[in-house]
Amino acid sequence: MFTELHVRNWKNFQQIHVRNLGARIFCVGPNASGKSNLLDVFRFLHDLCRTGGGFQSAVLNRGGVSKVRCLSARRHSDIEIDVRMDLKGVQWEYFLSFNQNNNQIPVIRHERVWRDGEMLLDRPTETDLEDPVQLTQTQLEQLTANRAFRDVANFLDSIEYLHIVPQLVREPERSVGRVQDPFGGDFLEQVAKTHQRNRDMRFRRIETALKVAVPQLEELKLDRDAKGTPHLFGRYVHWRKNAGWQTEDQFSDGTLRLLGLLWAMQRGSGPLLLEEPELSLHPAVIQRLPQMFAHVVRQRRQVIISTHSPDLLSDTGIRPEEVLVLEPSPEGTTVTHGSEDEAIRILVDSGATVADAVLPRTKPKHVEQISLFGADLP
Repeated sequence: MFTELHVRNWKNFQQIHVRNLGARIFCVGPNASGKSNLLDVFRFLHDLCRTGGGFQSAVLNRGGVSKVRCLSARRHSDIEIDVRMDLKGVQWEYFLSFNQNNNQIPVIRHERVWRDGEMLLDRPTETDLEDPVQLTQTQLEQLTANRAFRDVANFLDSIEYLHIVPQLVREPERSVGRVQDPFGGDFLEQVAKTHQRNRDMRFRRIETALKVAVPQLEELKLDRDAKGTPHLFGRYVHWRKNAGWQTEDQFSDGTLRLLGLLWAMQRGSGPLLLEEPELSLHPAVIQRLPQMFAHVVRQRRQVIISTHSPDLLSDTGIRPEEVLVLEPSPEGTTVTHGSEDEAIRILVDSGATVADAVLPRTKPKHVEQISLFGADLP
């Protein structure tokens, strides 16, 4: 899992350094504070190593260096990402800094890798300086170059991000051509391509959970239509036999989002990034999510969640060391580890929940004034 993160000039963040990352992390902050952009650091690292990805596409898919660079960047304008990882007891560190050349092409300034404190890679090398075009790719993404630190590449490739958009699941034609779409455009295709034995086993577990959240649901199955398009079928309680079948286009947003969440929790072993998993769910279900994430952690999988839900953060099992508090400022968003904030620790130790200790600090100032909107309309 990731144990430490240092970022400089990345989107909202001029500079942050977060130590002691645990297996379950809740990123909390007001709207537009950078919760999504913090998760995007890990997504970017994944994009470096995934099949069909790489440094150039990872940067360009985010609009180029100028869109990635923090607006508060000063004289030192390089974008830097430095992560430390514990991979089966071996301590790894990966450092990447990049910028753009005069043609606005992303170029690597430095790339370094350490294994248990021993440096395995330090770029630019003499070969890089003789042939600068090599600095348009990381060695991390190259199978012929990353042999000594392929464990890092495989780990970063295993990162999974999920933020299901129900309408994309209902209308997959909007995402034609996308593969492993984290927003659900090819979610049913991913399910359909899973080996049937594994799919049936996962569906049985999902059915058990969904019957609690959606009591009318009795059965789930997946099948392809005459055109080969996969469809999800759910059988709901109905007085007529076989009359209660519905397809995904009739499922509620909450059902689809919860189903996607339950599926993702059973798939893969790398870090799982979840963005506002509480959306569209009933408060009683949201309150149980932290315990579900704890089960995933016990399977030796790191979970990083962005949220500002009081229902989710009210779980008394969430400790300050599991929370990152994001607070915007004129010089970029700061990130404070909950364990390093004395006020949060005192409140939680005295019986308050993380929601009580953190959320009042993240709400917008003068938020009550928004209720006045419309008062002057004719």
